[in-house]
Amino acid sequence: MSAQLLATPELSPAAFRPVSECNARTMSSAVQGSCSGCRLQELCLPSGLSERPLREFAAVVFPHRRLKAGEALFRSGAIFDAVYLVRTGFVKTVVLLEDGREQVTGLHMPGEMLGMDGLASGRHASDAVALGDTDICVVPYDRLETLSCEAREVQRHLHRMFSHEIVREQRMMLLLGSMRAEERVTAFLLNLSERLTARGYSPSDFVLRLTREEIGSLLGMKLETVSRIFSKFQKAGLIEIDGKHVRIVSIEGLRGVIGR
Repeated sequence: MSAQLLATPELSPAAFRPVSECNARTMSSAVQGSCSGCRLQELCLPSGLSERPLREFAAVVFPHRRLKAGEALFRSGAIFDAVYLVRTGFVKTVVLLEDGREQVTGLHMPGEMLGMDGLASGRHASDAVALGDTDICVVPYDRLETLSCEAREVQRHLHRMFSHEIVREQRMMLLLGSMRAEERVTAFLLNLSERLTARGYSPSDFVLRLTREEIGSLLGMKLETVSRIFSKFQKAGLIEIDGKHVRIVSIEGLRGVIGR
Protein backbone atom coordinates (compact mmCIF):
# COMPACT_ATOMS: atom_id res chain seq x y z
CA MET A 1 0.00 0.00 0.00
CA SER A 2 1.56 3.28 -1.09
CA ALA A 3 1.76 6.23 1.25
CA GLN A 4 -0.10 8.27 -1.36
CA LEU A 5 -3.23 6.14 -1.03
CA LEU A 6 -3.30 6.57 2.73
CA ALA A 7 -2.46 10.26 2.80
CA THR A 8 -5.12 12.88 3.46
CA PRO A 9 -4.83 16.55 2.55
CA GLU A 10 -3.78 19.00 5.22
CA LEU A 11 -6.74 20.75 6.82
CA SER A 12 -7.15 24.51 6.91
CA PRO A 13 -7.77 26.09 10.34
CA ALA A 14 -11.45 26.48 9.38
CA ALA A 15 -11.88 22.72 9.49
CA PHE A 16 -11.35 22.78 13.25
CA ARG A 17 -13.94 25.48 13.92
CA PRO A 18 -17.50 24.65 14.94
CA VAL A 19 -20.03 24.78 12.11
CA SER A 20 -21.47 28.06 13.39
CA GLU A 21 -18.09 29.74 12.86
CA CYS A 22 -17.48 28.51 9.32
CA ASN A 23 -17.15 31.48 6.99
CA ALA A 24 -18.79 31.88 3.62
CA ARG A 25 -15.78 30.54 1.72
CA THR A 26 -15.71 27.37 3.82
CA MET A 27 -19.38 26.77 3.04
CA SER A 28 -19.22 27.90 -0.60
CA SER A 29 -19.47 24.28 -1.76
CA ALA A 30 -22.64 23.71 0.25
CA VAL A 31 -25.89 23.09 -1.57
CA GLN A 32 -29.47 23.55 -0.43
CA GLY A 33 -31.57 20.44 -0.06
CA SER A 34 -35.03 19.49 1.11
CA CYS A 35 -35.73 16.60 3.47
CA SER A 36 -39.17 16.18 1.90
CA GLY A 37 -37.60 15.48 -1.50
CA CYS A 38 -34.77 13.23 -0.32
CA ARG A 39 -34.99 9.54 -1.21
CA LEU A 40 -33.27 8.69 2.09
CA GLN A 41 -35.97 10.34 4.18
CA GLU A 42 -37.22 6.99 5.50
CA LEU A 43 -33.76 6.18 6.87
CA CYS A 44 -33.06 9.60 8.42
CA LEU A 45 -36.51 10.57 9.68
CA PRO A 46 -39.08 8.73 11.80
CA SER A 47 -41.88 7.10 9.86
CA GLY A 48 -45.23 8.87 10.03
CA LEU A 49 -43.70 12.24 10.87
CA SER A 50 -46.39 14.89 10.47
CA GLU A 51 -45.94 17.83 8.14
CA ARG A 52 -45.07 20.41 10.78
CA PRO A 53 -42.22 18.46 12.48
CA LEU A 54 -40.91 17.54 9.03
CA ARG A 55 -40.79 21.21 8.03
CA GLU A 56 -39.12 22.09 11.32
CA PHE A 57 -36.51 19.37 10.93
CA ALA A 58 -35.78 20.49 7.37
CA ALA A 59 -35.30 24.03 8.73
CA VAL A 60 -32.78 22.73 11.28
CA VAL A 61 -30.57 21.10 8.66
CA PHE A 62 -27.85 23.47 7.52
CA PRO A 63 -26.80 23.66 3.85
CA HIS A 64 -24.98 20.49 2.88
CA ARG A 65 -21.22 20.14 2.91
CA ARG A 66 -19.59 18.53 -0.08
CA LEU A 67 -16.34 16.68 0.49
CA LYS A 68 -13.78 15.29 -1.91
CA ALA A 69 -11.98 11.97 -1.41
CA GLY A 70 -9.60 12.24 1.55
CA GLU A 71 -11.18 15.44 2.90
CA ALA A 72 -12.10 15.41 6.58
CA LEU A 73 -15.58 16.24 7.84
CA PHE A 74 -14.12 16.68 11.33
CA ARG A 75 -10.93 15.77 13.16
CA SER A 76 -10.29 14.33 16.60
CA GLY A 77 -10.28 17.16 19.12
CA ALA A 78 -12.56 19.42 17.05
CA ILE A 79 -15.42 21.06 18.93
CA PHE A 80 -18.66 19.08 18.80
CA ASP A 81 -21.58 21.25 17.73
CA ALA A 82 -23.39 19.16 15.13
CA VAL A 83 -24.25 15.65 14.03
CA TYR A 84 -24.06 14.66 10.40
CA LEU A 85 -26.19 12.62 8.02
CA VAL A 86 -24.57 11.08 4.95
CA ARG A 87 -26.68 12.03 1.92
CA THR A 88 -24.43 10.59 -0.80
CA GLY A 89 -21.03 8.91 -0.67
CA PHE A 90 -19.19 7.07 2.07
CA VAL A 91 -17.25 8.18 5.17
CA LYS A 92 -14.78 6.24 7.30
CA THR A 93 -14.09 7.05 10.94
CA VAL A 94 -10.60 6.49 12.33
CA VAL A 95 -8.72 7.00 15.58
CA LEU A 96 -4.98 7.53 15.88
CA LEU A 97 -3.22 4.92 18.01
CA GLU A 98 -0.33 5.69 20.33
CA ASP A 99 2.17 4.22 17.87
CA GLY A 100 0.94 6.55 15.12
CA ARG A 101 -1.12 3.98 13.21
CA GLU A 102 -4.68 4.69 12.13
CA GLN A 103 -7.40 2.37 13.43
CA VAL A 104 -10.53 2.31 11.26
CA THR A 105 -13.58 2.25 13.52
CA GLY A 106 -16.48 2.54 11.11
CA LEU A 107 -17.82 2.87 7.58
CA HIS A 108 -20.83 5.14 7.15
CA MET A 109 -23.07 5.19 4.09
CA PRO A 110 -26.09 7.20 2.87
CA GLY A 111 -28.81 7.60 5.49
CA GLU A 112 -26.49 7.03 8.46
CA MET A 113 -25.65 9.48 11.22
CA LEU A 114 -22.16 10.16 12.54
CA GLY A 115 -20.45 12.60 14.85
CA MET A 116 -22.03 11.37 18.09
CA ASP A 117 -18.57 10.58 19.47
CA GLY A 118 -18.40 14.22 20.59
CA LEU A 119 -21.42 14.05 22.88
CA ALA A 120 -19.54 12.92 25.99
CA SER A 121 -16.73 15.48 26.13
CA GLY A 122 -17.87 18.19 23.74
CA ARG A 123 -15.04 17.32 21.33
CA HIS A 124 -14.83 14.66 18.66
CA ALA A 125 -12.83 11.56 19.57
CA SER A 126 -12.17 10.42 16.00
CA ASP A 127 -11.54 11.64 12.46
CA ALA A 128 -14.25 11.34 9.81
CA VAL A 129 -12.84 11.20 6.28
CA ALA A 130 -14.67 11.04 2.94
CA LEU A 131 -13.91 8.01 0.76
CA GLY A 132 -15.02 9.75 -2.43
CA ASP A 133 -17.24 12.63 -3.45
CA THR A 134 -19.60 12.90 -0.50
CA ASP A 135 -22.58 15.09 0.38
CA ILE A 136 -23.25 15.62 4.09
CA CYS A 137 -26.31 17.11 5.82
CA VAL A 138 -25.14 19.19 8.79
CA VAL A 139 -27.55 19.20 11.76
CA PRO A 140 -26.62 21.64 14.59
CA TYR A 141 -27.03 19.65 17.78
CA ASP A 142 -28.43 22.41 19.98
CA ARG A 143 -31.24 23.04 17.50
CA LEU A 144 -31.84 19.31 17.13
CA GLU A 145 -32.15 18.99 20.92
CA THR A 146 -34.69 21.79 21.01
CA LEU A 147 -36.74 20.22 18.23
CA SER A 148 -36.62 16.78 19.86
CA CYS A 149 -38.12 18.27 23.04
CA GLU A 150 -40.93 19.84 21.05
CA ALA A 151 -41.65 16.92 18.71
CA ARG A 152 -41.91 13.52 20.41
CA GLU A 153 -41.49 11.66 17.09
CA VAL A 154 -38.14 13.34 16.50
CA GLN A 155 -36.99 12.56 20.05
CA ARG A 156 -37.85 8.87 19.70
CA HIS A 157 -36.12 8.63 16.34
CA LEU A 158 -33.02 10.41 17.66
CA HIS A 159 -32.83 7.88 20.50
CA ARG A 160 -33.21 5.04 18.00
CA MET A 161 -30.32 6.35 15.92
CA PHE A 162 -28.12 6.64 19.01
CA SER A 163 -29.15 3.14 20.06
CA HIS A 164 -28.30 1.84 16.58
CA GLU A 165 -24.78 3.23 16.97
CA ILE A 166 -24.39 1.51 20.35
CA VAL A 167 -25.60 -1.80 18.91
CA ARG A 168 -23.21 -1.43 15.97
CA GLU A 169 -20.27 -1.02 18.33
CA GLN A 170 -21.41 -3.99 20.43
CA ARG A 171 -21.60 -6.17 17.32
CA MET A 172 -18.15 -5.06 16.29
CA MET A 173 -16.78 -6.04 19.72
CA LEU A 174 -18.45 -9.44 19.38
CA LEU A 175 -17.06 -9.84 15.88
CA LEU A 176 -13.51 -9.07 16.99
CA GLY A 177 -13.69 -11.08 20.17
CA SER A 178 -15.35 -14.32 19.15
CA MET A 179 -14.99 -14.86 15.39
CA ARG A 180 -12.25 -16.46 13.35
CA ALA A 181 -10.64 -14.42 10.56
CA GLU A 182 -12.80 -15.99 7.83
CA GLU A 183 -15.94 -15.35 9.85
CA ARG A 184 -15.00 -11.69 10.33
CA VAL A 185 -14.56 -11.11 6.60
CA THR A 186 -17.81 -12.96 5.92
CA ALA A 187 -19.72 -10.90 8.48
CA PHE A 188 -18.26 -7.73 6.96
CA LEU A 189 -19.43 -8.67 3.43
CA LEU A 190 -22.89 -9.73 4.59
CA ASN A 191 -23.28 -6.56 6.64
CA LEU A 192 -22.40 -4.45 3.60
CA SER A 193 -24.88 -6.44 1.50
CA GLU A 194 -27.70 -5.91 4.00
CA ARG A 195 -27.04 -2.19 4.45
CA LEU A 196 -26.79 -1.55 0.71
CA THR A 197 -30.01 -3.51 0.11
CA ALA A 198 -31.83 -1.26 2.60
CA ARG A 199 -30.77 1.71 0.45
CA GLY A 200 -32.02 0.26 -2.80
CA TYR A 201 -28.65 -0.94 -4.10
CA SER A 202 -27.68 -4.39 -5.30
CA PRO A 203 -27.17 -6.86 -2.45
CA SER A 204 -24.62 -8.87 -4.41
CA ASP A 205 -22.75 -6.47 -6.71
CA PHE A 206 -20.94 -3.53 -5.14
CA VAL A 207 -17.68 -1.64 -4.73
CA LEU A 208 -15.59 -1.94 -1.58
CA ARG A 209 -15.04 1.64 -0.41
CA LEU A 210 -12.27 0.63 1.99
CA THR A 211 -8.86 -0.64 0.90
CA ARG A 212 -7.76 -4.13 1.93
CA GLU A 213 -5.56 -2.53 4.58
CA GLU A 214 -8.47 -0.47 5.94
CA ILE A 215 -10.72 -3.53 6.02
CA GLY A 216 -8.03 -5.33 7.98
CA SER A 217 -7.79 -2.40 10.39
CA LEU A 218 -11.56 -2.41 10.91
CA LEU A 219 -11.66 -6.18 11.48
CA GLY A 220 -8.48 -6.43 13.55
CA MET A 221 -6.55 -8.34 10.89
CA LYS A 222 -3.46 -7.95 8.73
CA LEU A 223 -3.65 -6.89 5.09
CA GLU A 224 -2.21 -10.21 3.98
CA THR A 225 -4.90 -12.14 5.87
CA VAL A 226 -7.71 -10.15 4.25
CA SER A 227 -6.25 -10.72 0.78
CA ARG A 228 -5.76 -14.44 1.45
CA ILE A 229 -9.37 -14.88 2.60
CA PHE A 230 -10.75 -13.01 -0.40
CA SER A 231 -8.71 -15.28 -2.66
CA LYS A 232 -9.94 -18.36 -0.81
CA PHE A 233 -13.58 -17.28 -1.09
CA GLN A 234 -13.11 -16.62 -4.80
CA LYS A 235 -11.60 -20.06 -5.40
CA ALA A 236 -14.50 -21.59 -3.47
CA GLY A 237 -16.97 -19.84 -5.78
CA LEU A 238 -18.48 -17.70 -3.03
CA ILE A 239 -17.45 -14.35 -4.49
CA GLU A 240 -15.89 -12.83 -7.59
CA ILE A 241 -13.53 -9.97 -6.92
CA ASP A 242 -11.71 -7.58 -9.24
CA GLY A 243 -9.83 -4.84 -7.41
CA LYS A 244 -12.46 -3.15 -5.26
CA HIS A 245 -15.39 -4.55 -7.22
CA VAL A 246 -17.09 -7.50 -5.51
CA ARG A 247 -19.85 -9.78 -6.70
CA ILE A 248 -21.31 -12.20 -4.18
CA VAL A 249 -21.96 -15.39 -6.09
CA SER A 250 -23.52 -17.27 -3.18
CA ILE A 251 -24.97 -15.35 -0.26
CA GLU A 252 -26.17 -18.64 1.24
CA GLY A 253 -22.65 -20.00 0.96
CA LEU A 254 -21.27 -16.99 2.86
CA ARG A 255 -23.93 -17.35 5.50
CA GLY A 256 -22.86 -20.93 5.93
CA VAL A 257 -19.36 -19.79 6.88
CA ILE A 258 -20.71 -18.20 10.06
CA GLY A 259 -23.70 -20.52 10.52
CA ARG A 260 -26.40 -17.97 9.68
